[in-house]
Amino acid sequence: MKTVLKKTFDDFDTATAQLQKTQLSGRLSLIAAKWDNDWITHYYLAYSKVVLSENDKLEGSKRDALLDEAGIELDKAVKILGKENDETNVLGAFIANWRIAISPMTRYMIYGKVFTGHMEAAKAINPNNPRIYYLRGMAKFSMPRFAGGGEQVALPYLAKADSLYAKENDKDITRPYWGKTATAYYLKLCKTKN
Repeated sequence: MKTVLKKTFDDFDTATAQLQKTQLSGRLSLIAAKWDNDWITHYYLAYSKVVLSENDKLEGSKRDALLDEAGIELDKAVKILGKENDETNVLGAFIANWRIAISPMTRYMIYGKVFTGHMEAAKAINPNNPRIYYLRGMAKFSMPRFAGGGEQVALPYLAKADSLYAKENDKDITRPYWGKTATAYYLKLCKTKN
């Protein structure tokens, strides 16, 4: 399971074409079905659905449907684990973040609290999880300056995420490691604009 999951996830994570990402998410779905009792297969399938929902060319209802699917898979992962861990909380925050992104003005009041709750829970479990700071940085990066966001505000979060990613092992698929490449990309953007 680990070999096929790692290859498929790494291919998904480095794919740039939406069609290829969709096909690889389908493969992750088959892996989750085959190894249905392993939380990590459902976790990565959920992650792939969140990433697919980032496509702003899709109408909001289709993006929400992908996030619904991500939530179902995340719930399966948590049920198998028997509790939330830092990674499931981070993924819950990731789902909430993209719910907000579909319609920020109308959804922030609802999903902002969900995002914050998951982030606080993840940090209480493992304050050295780089995805906590990556997601905080991305949220600040995407937020307008007048609302307390922008590159300058995002920079310290992304810098902290980057330093924590440097300590992470990306060889063991059962220990999530996503976000490193995106962190480096947005960190560079922040430094360029500051």
